[in-house]
Amino acid sequence: MTAEQKLTELGLLLPPAPKPGGVYQPVLIHGNLAYVSGHGPLLEDQTYITGRVGKDLDLDAAKDAARQTGLAILASLQLKFGSLDKVERLVKSFGMVNAEPDFSQHPQVINGYSELMREVFGAEKGVGSRSAVGMGSLPGNMAVEIEAVFEIVPD
Repeated sequence: MTAEQKLTELGLLLPPAPKPGGVYQPVLIHGNLAYVSGHGPLLEDQTYITGRVGKDLDLDAAKDAARQTGLAILASLQLKFGSLDKVERLVKSFGMVNAEPDFSQHPQVINGYSELMREVFGAEKGVGSRSAVGMGSLPGNMAVEIEAVFEIVPD
């Protein structure tokens, strides 16, 4: 089953691909790699899920924010390539959690994103290497920011 078919089967709706908030490319292609700039938990109405985990959001809400961030990343990939089927595999992800200093469950938060990638691309292609860290703040008080590298099918 292709990634596009999997989106349909799962009933997943992608938000509009986010527009750059500065001077950068949301997705940059170098060789057979797609470098995806940091994305946040963008909603359909173009707002973000905001707040500090451990204060404004609990673990489940933060995990949902990470999943929503994954949907935003997929939207950017789909916009860039016209189809997610151009993605060969997830290589690396870097997850940042806007967290209170005593919050320590960053990997569990970013699992919301990682589980989505596994659902869409499968266990072999959708699970890459990953880091999950806490941050003192994120742009616009976003709950989560994630950047990723994907291998793409060569032209």
